[in-house]
Amino acid sequence: MAQTREREEASHQGAALSVRWVQGFPKQNIQFVNDITICYPSGNYLIFINLETKKRSLLSCANGIVGVVATNIPYEIVAFSDRKLKPLIHIYTFPELTRRNKLKGNILLDYTLLSFSYCGTYLASYSSLPEFELALWNWELNVILCKKSQLGMDVSQMSFNPMNWHQLCLSSSSSVSVWTIERSNQEHYLKPKSVKLPLEDGTFFNEIDILFPTSLSKDPIYGPVLPLSAIAGLVGEEAETFRPKDDVYPLLHPTMHCWTPTSDLYVGCEEGHLLMINAETLKVTVLQKREETLLDGTNLINPITLVYQKDGILTSGIDGVLYSFIVKDSKYSTTKFLDMKEPVRHLVFSPNYKTLIIQTEKGSIFTYTFGQVTPLQKILDACDGNFQAVDFVTPGNKFFMTVTHSGEVCIWSIEDCTCLSKIYLKTTTTTLACSPSSLSAAVGTMDGCIYFLDIQDEDYPELVHKSFLSESPVHHLVFDQLGLFLFAGTAEGKLFIINAKPSSLFKILGFTESGKEIIQISTVSMLGTETVQVMVLCPLPETGSSRLEIFTLPKTLPQVYTTFSDERGRLRDELVHKFLYETEHSLSSAVLDFQINRIYGFCSHVPYICSYIIPEEEHVGVCVLKPFQKMQSRQYGPGNLSLSLHGLWLLSIAKCGILCVRDTPTLETFARHRSHSHQGHGIQCLRISMDGQNIMVNGKDDSTLVYLKWRRLGGTLANEVISYCRNIVTFMISTMEEENNYLITRHGSVDLPNEPQHTPHVSIDLSQEDLKITEETHQKELSWIQQKSQEAIKNEIKQFSQKRKEIKMGIKELAKTIVDMMEENEEADSIAKLGEEEFALDLEELERLQDQSDEEVAKIKKDAEFHNLSRSYLTELLKEECWNSMSVKGRALKCFHISCTVENFPMKERTAEEMEELKTVLQQRKIESECLKLRKEIVEAQAAATVVKKHHEEDDEEEEEENMVVNETSLPNYLLGSLSTDFGIDISLLSSQLELHSREEKINQIIMLKDIIYKVKSAFNSEFNVAFKQKEFEIARVKERNIRIKEIILDLELEEIVWQPEFEDCEKPERALVVEDHEIEVQKYIKPGRKSKVDVSPTDADRLLHIQGSEDRHRGLMDMMGGVLEVKKEDILRMVIPEPPFLSKPDTLWTEEEKKQFKEYEKKVKELNEERDKYRKSLEAELKKLQNSIQESTQSFDDHMKRLFERRVRAEMVVNQEELKINNLVFSLLLDEELNSREQFLNNYRTKKQEEKSQTIEAIQKAREELDIYREHYDNLVAEDKVLDRSFKKEFSEIPSNQVEILYKLFKRRPRAHKHKTHPDSANVTPFGERPESGKLNKDAFVQLMKGMDDLDNVANMPDGLDPKTWEHFCATRRIKVENEYKVKQKAIGLTEMGTFLRKRIEDDENVQHEIERVSRELILLQDDKVKFQLDLTIQILLKQGQVELENFQLILEYSDAILINKNIIEELNSVIRTQGQKKVASMMESKEVHKGIYQIEWEHKKMEMEMEDLNQKAWDIQMLFFSRDRQKYLSEPNYENLIALQIGIMEQTIQVIDKTHKKNVENCKKLLRKLGRVSNKKDAANYNLSCNLQNELVAVSERKDICNSMGTMLTCEKIAKEHFESRMQHQKLTSISKQQAEQISVLQAEVERLRMKTFPALVQL
Repeated sequence: MAQTREREEASHQGAALSVRWVQGFPKQNIQFVNDITICYPSGNYLIFINLETKKRSLLSCANGIVGVVATNIPYEIVAFSDRKLKPLIHIYTFPELTRRNKLKGNILLDYTLLSFSYCGTYLASYSSLPEFELALWNWELNVILCKKSQLGMDVSQMSFNPMNWHQLCLSSSSSVSVWTIERSNQEHYLKPKSVKLPLEDGTFFNEIDILFPTSLSKDPIYGPVLPLSAIAGLVGEEAETFRPKDDVYPLLHPTMHCWTPTSDLYVGCEEGHLLMINAETLKVTVLQKREETLLDGTNLINPITLVYQKDGILTSGIDGVLYSFIVKDSKYSTTKFLDMKEPVRHLVFSPNYKTLIIQTEKGSIFTYTFGQVTPLQKILDACDGNFQAVDFVTPGNKFFMTVTHSGEVCIWSIEDCTCLSKIYLKTTTTTLACSPSSLSAAVGTMDGCIYFLDIQDEDYPELVHKSFLSESPVHHLVFDQLGLFLFAGTAEGKLFIINAKPSSLFKILGFTESGKEIIQISTVSMLGTETVQVMVLCPLPETGSSRLEIFTLPKTLPQVYTTFSDERGRLRDELVHKFLYETEHSLSSAVLDFQINRIYGFCSHVPYICSYIIPEEEHVGVCVLKPFQKMQSRQYGPGNLSLSLHGLWLLSIAKCGILCVRDTPTLETFARHRSHSHQGHGIQCLRISMDGQNIMVNGKDDSTLVYLKWRRLGGTLANEVISYCRNIVTFMISTMEEENNYLITRHGSVDLPNEPQHTPHVSIDLSQEDLKITEETHQKELSWIQQKSQEAIKNEIKQFSQKRKEIKMGIKELAKTIVDMMEENEEADSIAKLGEEEFALDLEELERLQDQSDEEVAKIKKDAEFHNLSRSYLTELLKEECWNSMSVKGRALKCFHISCTVENFPMKERTAEEMEELKTVLQQRKIESECLKLRKEIVEAQAAATVVKKHHEEDDEEEEEENMVVNETSLPNYLLGSLSTDFGIDISLLSSQLELHSREEKINQIIMLKDIIYKVKSAFNSEFNVAFKQKEFEIARVKERNIRIKEIILDLELEEIVWQPEFEDCEKPERALVVEDHEIEVQKYIKPGRKSKVDVSPTDADRLLHIQGSEDRHRGLMDMMGGVLEVKKEDILRMVIPEPPFLSKPDTLWTEEEKKQFKEYEKKVKELNEERDKYRKSLEAELKKLQNSIQESTQSFDDHMKRLFERRVRAEMVVNQEELKINNLVFSLLLDEELNSREQFLNNYRTKKQEEKSQTIEAIQKAREELDIYREHYDNLVAEDKVLDRSFKKEFSEIPSNQVEILYKLFKRRPRAHKHKTHPDSANVTPFGERPESGKLNKDAFVQLMKGMDDLDNVANMPDGLDPKTWEHFCATRRIKVENEYKVKQKAIGLTEMGTFLRKRIEDDENVQHEIERVSRELILLQDDKVKFQLDLTIQILLKQGQVELENFQLILEYSDAILINKNIIEELNSVIRTQGQKKVASMMESKEVHKGIYQIEWEHKKMEMEMEDLNQKAWDIQMLFFSRDRQKYLSEPNYENLIALQIGIMEQTIQVIDKTHKKNVENCKKLLRKLGRVSNKKDAANYNLSCNLQNELVAVSERKDICNSMGTMLTCEKIAKEHFESRMQHQKLTSISKQQAEQISVLQAEVERLRMKTFPALVQL
């Protein structure tokens, strides 16, 4: 209790931790603070390194991780931003490291870039989402001078012009912009200018003016050609930059830029080009490489970083080589400057340009000092990746070790964090642990191995042993406090116990299984005890809790480990006394108290650290622990706990990055330090030395290693841990000496397949080949757990070998019995036969295979169903769109005898909206025509009122007028533009083409033209339907006649084919939607079991009986009556008169009666033949008549089809004419919309420019007022200066005149101006030379001036005989005069700046006025084009073929001088010409008859000459006929057939030889295939084993993912904060939406007002 109270008092006294040093590697660009000091951020710290002394200094950020960094070399200050919400910019001085200022802006998330100007107190900052804001600060006054947002633009680099702070360059991967900072007195303005980059190949693209294109051609027919933005209908700001996708070409992609002393920019591009940009004119020059190339032949270098040097630049490529570019006359030459062997990320010169800093991609820092023997020196050697783990080398007061993910193990000095040595394990590592009992260390890897290192010599560590535990990664390595055992936890939940002594060769004692995953391992090994307590923490994601497994190991386990484990190496739970516990909360960490009666746990989802009391009585199963003590951790996120060596300090780390040291009995925090931040995901690893004085923490994402040491610690607290440490060291000193000596003897005796590389100070990268060799070695060797399994299997086989033999024999006998039963089953009847599945013994395997096959079948069925369903859905869509929705289906009609096809017009039913719209338009046109008729009647009635006529005459006139009105409404065809009247379409309501001026009239005309097209198609379709019915009738009539024709052909026994016309698929397309039975080529599938059960149906039996009965009837009829019941006329051709039986005897033996019978027989035969001839002729006549009638009817139908085809062509012509008119009207409407869009855009653009004009006028007025005020102050100062000069002699009039003259000379005397002395060598090296003066230099100059005045005011300079009071008065007056002159000088500089600013504003105003005038001119031209387009209509005129003749087929498109004449005038003129022409024709006919005979004779003469030429040509062709060698051989060879037979025999022999060779090759290939099949089977078996292992690994990975997901839930406070943040964001979003809607309402109100004012006359100012 006394010790507890004393510790509490110490905690109240305030124990505190301090940072001794920080080790991190730069991830941002390094900055120079002065000539010899660099700085870079790492985690929560800013690290400063002195290049000469290599000493470091630290600056901590109180708000978390350090963001972007910038330095100001003249003022020696550093600025950096933090990463919190609403970040700040902190300004610190160097080397004092005191905060100079803190800048707070309106940025919500983060700053991405910071940059200081060399001249003045200016700082530029750029932010990312959501503002994208560029701000200019006066960091000394903590004010924002000006800012500007450019939404959506990410900037990668920002820099001030070193020679002119008024220029600032921002570059990204797609753009480069130069920003000009203009100043007027105290006002600052940002003016951006974007640089037009070249194309990817380095050429320039000639862009046309998007707003006012001047190179567009004028089309006289289709109206004015407008810009693409007007065609797209854009009227807002997007029209100013609109460019089609096809018109966008890929440009160069900048990577880095740097300034030159001439204020030019060098820009490097990804494509390898180097650009030079003039910052004033923004002219881009692509620098060309000279003819000479590099040694390796590369032409273009992709620069990653650029830095300016004298007469050129230094750059680095991806190959890690530094190149020097010497630029001269738009060309540059390339030389290799330095080869770094690794990619270089950043280059920067020191301010004096004597040292070049080289920063590599890995994070190493090199200096290159010009003019030295060894110019290249390494300042910082970065490790290969982030630190995975860290641990102290026993006892923890001199050295510590780190390991990276790539397998790089480093030994460091605690004193100054110097890397003493490195060793590369050539594998992926996970964790590290140092042994307390020997100078050795263990490293866990991802492939399941543990590497043991000898670290006695910290400069040369050596690998002494490797243990391959299992194929699962090793995630945890923990030594007990006395270094007896090493506990290794794998990803699959196995915990291996290893003897930690090197003398035992790190013997693996056994393993135990602790669940699916191990979170933490905690051990308790105390002096004076015989056991080691081990606790393992595992998650339970199913219940949301955690499981704790506690077991006990005796310290004598290495001697008796065989009794504690089984043959497979698994420890027996009953011997190690394993007990299971569960907690209510999910724990992310748990440690076992040294008193072994309490557990400390860090809760995952609630911010508590709990302590649990372990029950003393033993239990069976799982015991649920209740929290005994709860303490708020004040740390958020998953955390980790660890105990000090003496067990009285509980150290906790979490995602927040805070380290807390607590007192174990009370859980009160007595020390707290924030070494990392939540932006870097907190602390990953924590280690405390044995004496408790040194603490090492490692960040998770920022890879920053922080060394903490006690700044204040109570005496009792320190004495406890130190005394306990001394006891432990005293106890283990002898053991350590023995084990260390044994390690020395093991050097070089370990034969490992891959010796790792180790270097004392040089880092060597791993190669892919080494990694492959390591992987192959691991695949060949077996892990320890596999070896134990194989040994157990061998022992079991040896033990039960006799039993196995008996079982094998039984299996063979059983297999033989089953084979006999299967053979017997094959011979059995089909009813008694059993299925093959009945003989399967492994029912489970059979069931599994059956289920697997069922699943595959179900999957195939499901896929087929989905495939059929998709096809059916697509079919229904196509059918609905192309068939069901058509009121008139598309079909064709073909002729019978000619290849002529006529198609109808497929038509859709018009919708109700279209009909309603058509009805409205027709009603409107009727009203308009009636109004026009009434107006004409009123006008004519007024004209006829002066003449008195009779009533019946008036009626006649009215009728005539009505007829005239009707005639006038009907337009002639040539003006109508179509032949729609040929189909009887009423066109009386159509408007004339000469009257379509307004938009409404054109739309109404389009609707009526669509109705005309519909009616024309309907009229033709009705005619088509009549023809289709006629063809159906004709086909039916032909079928009817063909029945008789077939009978006649059968009777006449002719072989003619009867012509039977049928409808084709194009004539009846609905047949394509129906599948007939004969179209199905696949037979219906019937299961085998059902085939045997299918019986003959009753209908089939009746049909067979009916066929059998009909065959009996037919046979009886043939036998009894000759096959007929009644002799018909048609049967006369088949009648045969039976011959008398005596015809078989000779004629001489006939009797008289037989002779009479023979004469009667001949008479009957003659009569029958005559009847046959008559009947045959009648049948032939009937056949010919029927065929002629069919021919006539079908021919008449074909003639009708020809007329229908002409009608179809006529209808299609009308439809095309109407559609052409519709297209012309639609084009005119589209052009009208484009003109309106262009006009609206020009008006908006003019309004925008007018607003800019008002702003520029206000800016000019304001600048003039400020200039006048400033000039007034300047004039006052000048006047005061002159007054002081003039009143000098009056003030000193009391003294003698000679003294006054002396004093006046002294009054005019000024101290010499202090000039900054520059070293001549540095002046030659520094390319920028003397830079413009900054504010600091001006202040320094004024201070030097005042010091010079103090020297002049010295009494020693007082003239002789002058009163001291007068001298003091003189000095005061002269000082006032000097100060006034300095003020006048500064005012003059400001006056010049304000005058320049006013001139620029006037230039801007003139430019805006020029744009307004340009827009006004464009508007006037556009309005003229619009009026001309509305009056100059495009009409469609029908002309007869041959009526228009063109000379030389030159098509005239310009009809500006053409006129439209009435047809009657032309027809009258044509009638006169026709009469005169007939007279001329009559006279020409007479001469024609005379010449006709002459022409005929000449033609016959020419014919004969041509025939003669043809005959001569044929004779020549016969003579020149080609006669080949084969033909000659055929004619000349007498035994040509024998020769061919001989050749055939030779070819057959050749074929036999080839066939024999082919068979041999086939046999060889078959043998090779059998061999490859055996190899494939072996590979399949190996693949099967690997797939099983892969499945187990996938299960483990999925479980681990579930655990990680369950552990990644947010805390309650985080949820509340997130909900609050989301509500605030929602409120902000709704506010912005309401503002946008208010703006839209104002715009709509303005638009309504504009439309209302549009009806009033407007006076346009020209």
